Amino acid sequence: MLAKKIEIALNEQIRIEAESSQVYLSMACWAETQGFEGVAQFMFAHSDEERMHMLKLVKFVNERGGHARISQLAAPPIDFGSFKEMFQTLFDHEVMVSKSINDLVHITLEERDYATHNFLQWYVAEQIEEEALARNILDKINLIGDDKGGLYLFDNDVKQLVGQVSDTPV
Repeated sequence: MLAKKIEIALNEQIRIEAESSQVYLSMACWAETQGFEGVAQFMFAHSDEERMHMLKLVKFVNERGGHARISQLAAPPIDFGSFKEMFQTLFDHEVMVSKSINDLVHITLEERDYATHNFLQWYVAEQIEEEALARNILDKINLIGDDKGGLYLFDNDVKQLVGQVSDTPV
């Protein structure tokens, strides 16, 4: 049985994962309208992945005797200025999600809920990957600068990452 404090914290993480899915979806729409099909595909796939992260938490809460709550979500931005700004926003968002997961892990230790602590280790590892991927993409964009040809090639390269995102076990 979940302690009330942990149930509340897990429900907050459910909201964060749902909002993450929405952020990626908004980025996908923006990239698609800019003509960057590869980046859009990557963001659509990532949006799906974030939704799966949310559902994994929902199932866990309900299976442990809690009640997963689906709450109202904050609307994501719809304009990102440039690809560099968009991927910086993405990186900053992933850092925020990592902090939230770490705070949640801390609560499970305080409450001595080792089952939830163990469950959350998957999210800890996932966030390391998410931050590294966003940082890697940002580094590539910084190398390209404002070169339109480089951005075109980058868009094609990102299509290869879509398979990696969809192959990630949930």
